[in-house]
Amino acid sequence: MSTTTTELRRFLTITGQRFKAGQSAPEMFSPAVDAAWHALLGTPAYEALCLESAGQPIQHVANNGYGPIAWVAAYEEAYGTLPEIWFTDADGTADQEAIARYRETGTVVAEWDCGPVGGDDVAPGRPETVRR
Repeated sequence: MSTTTTELRRFLTITGQRFKAGQSAPEMFSPAVDAAWHALLGTPAYEALCLESAGQPIQHVANNGYGPIAWVAAYEEAYGTLPEIWFTDADGTADQEAIARYRETGTVVAEWDCGPVGGDDVAPGRPETVRR
């Protein structure tokens, strides 16, 4: 399993935990992990991954924003320090400044353009996003 797929699995696990606890959806701030998400969307493998990791179907929708990434502490508690792939663009270039800030402060402030919603939370006919 690739690093991006491993991180997507972890992201979906945290998504399921947050939804079960009544918390907001986690922000998908990594273009590299999001690219892996897009590659799996709509496939039987993705459906199985969602049920195995999150315990429910997870849809991918447009959700733009900027700010602190709320789920970092939950990630660290379960898996340790965020790996570099979270700070990597879809072309494989890591943002060394963002990595250094995270390692120095323990927090991540980032921009995102999509995120998850639970299967029952999606309006009928609302399309899944396509990366621009």
